[in-house]
Amino acid sequence: MVAAACGRERRQGRVRTMRRKMKDVPKGDRPREKIGRVGVESLSDVELIAAIIGKGTKEKDVFAVAAAVKKRLEEGPSSLHYKELKDMEGMGETKACQLKACFELGRRYLVKGEAVKITAPEQVPPLVQEILDKKQEYFMVLTLNGAGEVLNKRVVTIGLLNHSLVHPREVFAEAITDRAASVILVHNHPSGTLEPSSQDVAITRQLVEAGTLLGIQVLDHIIVARDGFVTMKGRGLM
Repeated sequence: MVAAACGRERRQGRVRTMRRKMKDVPKGDRPREKIGRVGVESLSDVELIAAIIGKGTKEKDVFAVAAAVKKRLEEGPSSLHYKELKDMEGMGETKACQLKACFELGRRYLVKGEAVKITAPEQVPPLVQEILDKKQEYFMVLTLNGAGEVLNKRVVTIGLLNHSLVHPREVFAEAITDRAASVILVHNHPSGTLEPSSQDVAITRQLVEAGTLLGIQVLDHIIVARDGFVTMKGRGLM
């Protein structure tokens, strides 16, 4: 009995040691204090995320939560939606909102470089490399301005494509916000086959009609896989 109790205490001690509360970290090494002391550039990715979200939970300390978020970010920031962030252990609505707000501010003010102008279908696959190896179908929308420059790219749905999931409202809502002149639709085929399905054709035609009503042209619908791509416009399917 004594040995068992000691064993439990040792295991519980290890758990308590693993759960580092921010107050247990030396003040000078806490992410927010560290930013003021040595500059934001000196922080690791995990520390930067921890500085944003501030604290963890009783079950999971802030650094463990931050490490989990970092792992998801490495899979592709564009696939990390608000709901996915919110539902992660140790996150919740407030932390998810804080992170998404930081991402959006960075996108708006800090991302530099020349705008990407789409003039040919083969320019699209390099822009969506993060979905090429996904095990589920990812449906993305690229919004473009009147000059054909990419304004934004977003994942609209994840999972098997059908009419109920890929709804015009979801596809065009952000395009309207972006004041886009046109959009390019993209989705992956996890199986590797590039042949458009009847469902792909039906969805494309539905979205072309919706775009016409809204004054936002659907330029193409491109199916991508690791070994290549197919343009539905080039196939005469839209």
